[in-house]
Amino acid sequence: MVPLLTTPLPVPHGFTTRLGGVSEGPFASLNLSAATGDDPERVAENQRRVLAAFGYPEVAGLKQVHGTEVRLVEGPGVWEGDGLLTRTPGLLLRVGVADCYPLLLYHPEGLVGALHAGWRGVVGGILLEALKRIEALGLDPWEVHLAIGPGIGGACYQVGEEVVERFAEAGLRTFRKDPSAPGKYLLDLEKALLLQAKEAGLREERIYRVGLCTHCAPHLFSHRRDRGRTGRMWGLVMLPLTPVAE
Repeated sequence: MVPLLTTPLPVPHGFTTRLGGVSEGPFASLNLSAATGDDPERVAENQRRVLAAFGYPEVAGLKQVHGTEVRLVEGPGVWEGDGLLTRTPGLLLRVGVADCYPLLLYHPEGLVGALHAGWRGVVGGILLEALKRIEALGLDPWEVHLAIGPGIGGACYQVGEEVVERFAEAGLRTFRKDPSAPGKYLLDLEKALLLQAKEAGLREERIYRVGLCTHCAPHLFSHRRDRGRTGRMWGLVMLPLTPVAE
């Protein structure tokens, strides 16, 4: 069984690491994307191992574009966008990451979601877009549980002035000057996500953090640390076939 990082989110879910797979070299060992240049057969085996942990369910995934589109889906497939919501029990939602933040959502009235949040998704408000979609379904977004997976931390994510200007315009001043690099800044995406969650009215006791930096943790893939030659991890969530008792 592959190791999964989990939180108190009360539905089947998890965040993969780079441990427990069969890939080699820069993709060692649980790379879940064939688009990286890894051996497709090894990637397929890695994916099989992850799906085994959830009982081999049907899967809904994304062709991610670093945007804010959130799609409501009823069955398996691949959609262009950066967020998925479903009310279908037994359908596993997945997002791929290697520094961006995977966000998992659960509403007690029978809905789960998975979001891919890089800096464009965060400043564009993909979390807020997902909560709007949930409200449009007649569900109270105040009831949502949110799990924030591992992503690049604020002490490691160096960006330029054009990026921090976007965050300042959005009222997300979660950055500071990088003392080691004139003209550069250190941007805290997770802090920005937490601010958005608070402003949206999510309850603090229903926000769960893994609290790991992909750039710092050797057991996680990091696109920036590994200069683009690395694997991908998944954030995964599924409504169980039987209702959750809360």
